[in-house]
Amino acid sequence: MELPMFPLEWVLLPGEELSLRIFELRYTVLVGDLMRSGDPRFGVVLIARGREVGGGEQRHDVGAMTAITHCTELGGGRYALRCLTGERIRVREWLPDDPYPRAIVEVWPDEPAEPVSDNQFRELEDRIVMLHKRMAMARRRWVMPGRNAMLGGRRLRSLDPVQRLYSLACRVPMGEADRYAVLAAPSLPERMSALHEAIETVSARVEFDLPR
Repeated sequence: MELPMFPLEWVLLPGEELSLRIFELRYTVLVGDLMRSGDPRFGVVLIARGREVGGGEQRHDVGAMTAITHCTELGGGRYALRCLTGERIRVREWLPDDPYPRAIVEVWPDEPAEPVSDNQFRELEDRIVMLHKRMAMARRRWVMPGRNAMLGGRRLRSLDPVQRLYSLACRVPMGEADRYAVLAAPSLPERMSALHEAIETVSARVEFDLPR
């Protein structure tokens, strides 16, 4: 399918909310076209090199389908958007940026693999809880949310395994390279492995910051 595209300087995972303030001409045209078409969907991908403003950026090819859930006109061709990310997508072909980025994309579900067990999810959740405890110590914050509040409680456990893992990934304060590795992992077990590696990276940084 052909989809308008919005390259960003950060990675969005399926299920995340996004707020945008639109002021650059090419994207005001994009939003106007979406609102007139009645189809609020566009794609978001990570910028590999360059900036969001001005054009000419290099882009990664794995991203997420995103839909505008609320649009406010601010005047002067500016908009405030609230959006929600959905399915993972993969760019098959970039089209000319006329008048804004566009691409031929396909929805990219996880590739078949061995299922991830409840024990593996619990181990991952334990590591995330421990990471947040160590972060609280590093920041000298002795009061922190309980496990259920931190992980999403029953709602998290009710999700399908794919979205459950994305939701857990959103609770890890990792860098954009690690977030992209999580997003672009071909299968659920590989995504879990990428998330464990990201936790290792964040944990090492936190341990360095802990008071001695």
